[in-house]
Amino acid sequence: MKAFARLLERLAFTAGRNAKLTILAHYFAATPDPDRGWALAALTSTLDLRQVSPSLLRRLAGERVDEKLFALSYDFVGDLAETIALIWPEGSTSGPEVSLSDAVTLLRDTSKLTLPAAIAAMLDRMTAPERLAFLKLATGNMRVGLSARLARVALAQNSARSVEEIEEIWHGLTPPYAPLFAWLAGGAQPQAAAAAPFRPVMLSTPISPDDLTPLDPADYLAEWKWDGIRVQAVSEGGMRRLYSRTGEDIGAAFPDLLDALDFEGAVDGELLIRRDAEVAPFADLQKRLGRKVVSRAMLQSHPASLRLYDILTWQGEDLRPLPLEQRRARLQAANFASPRIDLSPLLPFSTWADLTQLRANPPAQVIEGVMIKRRNAPYVAGRPRGPWFKWKRDPMVIDAVLLYAQSGHGKRSGFYSDFTFGVWDGPDLVPVGKAYFGFTDEELKELDRFVRKNTTQRFGPVRQLAPLLVVEVAFEGLNLSTRHRAGLAMRFPRISRIRWDKPAAEADHLETLRTML
Repeated sequence: MKAFARLLERLAFTAGRNAKLTILAHYFAATPDPDRGWALAALTSTLDLRQVSPSLLRRLAGERVDEKLFALSYDFVGDLAETIALIWPEGSTSGPEVSLSDAVTLLRDTSKLTLPAAIAAMLDRMTAPERLAFLKLATGNMRVGLSARLARVALAQNSARSVEEIEEIWHGLTPPYAPLFAWLAGGAQPQAAAAAPFRPVMLSTPISPDDLTPLDPADYLAEWKWDGIRVQAVSEGGMRRLYSRTGEDIGAAFPDLLDALDFEGAVDGELLIRRDAEVAPFADLQKRLGRKVVSRAMLQSHPASLRLYDILTWQGEDLRPLPLEQRRARLQAANFASPRIDLSPLLPFSTWADLTQLRANPPAQVIEGVMIKRRNAPYVAGRPRGPWFKWKRDPMVIDAVLLYAQSGHGKRSGFYSDFTFGVWDGPDLVPVGKAYFGFTDEELKELDRFVRKNTTQRFGPVRQLAPLLVVEVAFEGLNLSTRHRAGLAMRFPRISRIRWDKPAAEADHLETLRTML
């Protein structure tokens, strides 16, 4: 457990990508099985353990530490796991060292009745850094600034395998990944990963009008950027799978679409909810995401569909090295019998001015912008600069008033960084959203000072604020929502500007949002 604790600490306080890769590669090389496999699973969010509730942890801490002292400490630190790790009384560290495998076994196999006592006993045997690592594991909150792909890149650094080869077999593997590490060391490829593999997806980079100027529009194709989720649909050797862009198998939530994959190959597209020709808002798709079982009523009311962008393999042939125009022709020639699968249409344009006009007047609100793709580009995994661009529509913007603030986590522990904001509804301010980013580190310090000086009430870790500070909030879309008091929900809200100069009375009204909707 000591090595895992050191790993998490070093990752959390290391900013550079290459430095993180070095740390990970050294850990995987120096740590034996199965601990390195459990660590890999924890870092890539593939470790299925019983999640320990914050209330249970607070109760355990309350049995060892004065309640008022713990509340003050938690308010200052801002992170529950870190607070408990630091304030927990030192126990006995004699005896055998706790391993990561010991911690996983406890969280996976201990009964609900005996779990509290088992957790307390394990915390007694640990040092503060080990306690923090264990509690992060128990709560499923790693938050060390690391993506699952970066962890797989680190695996590739220690072997003759490429990260693309690792990602193609990743979906068929399970923790603690002993066959994976054996394969990376020169052994046989894991058999469980052979059927309907995931191919790492090709991603786009943002572009602005100024960036387009030196490019020849004749060299590019364009299509709408639909507001769904990017997926890869694979039907090979009788196995049908639906993968997210990160390689997660999400087919269980979309059995109706899996049934429609009546072909032999792998295609790339956008997962949507579509009723006849009308594409539904993202909120409708969100109702099906993450489900393990979908009711018959949900299948009827929220039918899944796939709008195709590209083709990767077809009837045993790898088409990824071909230019986009040739892949597009193969996609058009492919026979998709199901009405649930259609082809994303190309946009007619000969100049960037033509495309600008199309982007400004999309035929549906669910369109996020346009995709611009070089005609001769092969399908390359990752995010190469140049072949594919995304030109998203301009975000919606309103002025709102900060109403509540909560302490952040990880590197933001000790700072108020999670904000609830609202707009006027008659004489009252009504909450309309939350934002956690969009501001610089220096602005975070200024916001934190404002929160501490202008708190009117406290509700546990949440502070109610005097309605004084206006922030400009940018967001990508709006949906009706019965779960929110305002009746609306924002998509991807972020604080784009702090309006120190603007009085709260001049913030926007709820009617403004309703008009936008």
